[in-house]
Amino acid sequence: MLIGEVARRSGVSARMLRHYESLGLVRPSGRTGSGYREYSGEDVRRVFHIESLRAVGLSLREIGRALDDPGFTPSALVDDLILRTRERIAAETELLTRLQRVRAADPAAWEDVLQVLALLRALGSTSAGTRQRAALASVDEVPVEALAQAALGEGDPYVAGALRWALSRSGGGGAALLAEGLSSPVAAVRERAVRSLAEMPGREAATLLRDALASPDAVVRGRAALALGAQGEAAAIPVLVDMIVAGRNDTDAADVLSSLADDDDTAADRIASLLAGRIGDGTTGPPARGRLTQALAGIPGPTASRALTGLLGDADPAVSLTAAYLLRLRGDG
Repeated sequence: MLIGEVARRSGVSARMLRHYESLGLVRPSGRTGSGYREYSGEDVRRVFHIESLRAVGLSLREIGRALDDPGFTPSALVDDLILRTRERIAAETELLTRLQRVRAADPAAWEDVLQVLALLRALGSTSAGTRQRAALASVDEVPVEALAQAALGEGDPYVAGALRWALSRSGGGGAALLAEGLSSPVAAVRERAVRSLAEMPGREAATLLRDALASPDAVVRGRAALALGAQGEAAAIPVLVDMIVAGRNDTDAADVLSSLADDDDTAADRIASLLAGRIGDGTTGPPARGRLTQALAGIPGPTASRALTGLLGDADPAVSLTAAYLLRLRGDG
């Protein structure tokens, strides 16, 4: 079979076949009497093998090794191809995402396109300072999707703070995007999501925070409770009491409970009853009972005073002494 016929049957140009020959990949088995290259059936099969391997991303050098080296291990090369393919897909996906965000910004001129691209690149920079400057400059210029993604992935506390600030001023859509982070399998992402939602204004963010009070993640529950309690949400009270028992941000939780109690007599009675109930339920250990007793100090009203009076004879001296001291401060002792 002459080179022209091989080219027609294989779809590989005669020029490329000659290139393969110059590299030693394919050597025609014979020559005609006139000196033309003559390819055997085995030669043609080798051409198809070369094209198949090129199609999956092998270089011509790798193809030569794969076909001619008896000790060649294909599994290692396949693993490398998988890795390279994943990297290429990730790069192309990142480019597609970036282009979609540029389009979402609705740029009016090429200068606007370049500005958005520069800010998007800056948000992905390895420099924390560059990312922070981009976050502070991007409220009106970068789509909220990019800000939310950056906030969920940001580990530097200063950059994260700038991103939360930008998100809180970015208009609609940010809360729903952050909500996806609440169900992330990564604990750090869940915490970043709830911290960002805590700084978002609006009803949608508040609703998501109320839902987060039932999260199986104690950190998410606590962040949501602190934010909602600061907004006067009574739904946060049980979680705040749990935080005091667990000793997790217990001082902040006690402060928020005190603020809630100051604003509402009914809330004050409820909080005092919950604190006293956890002190006396028989399952709470000494350190937690001490924290709960101290938390009663910030709760006004007769229910808290009665609870402290009941603790004067507590078997734990630390609890009884604290109760006596707090009653004197209240003018009840």
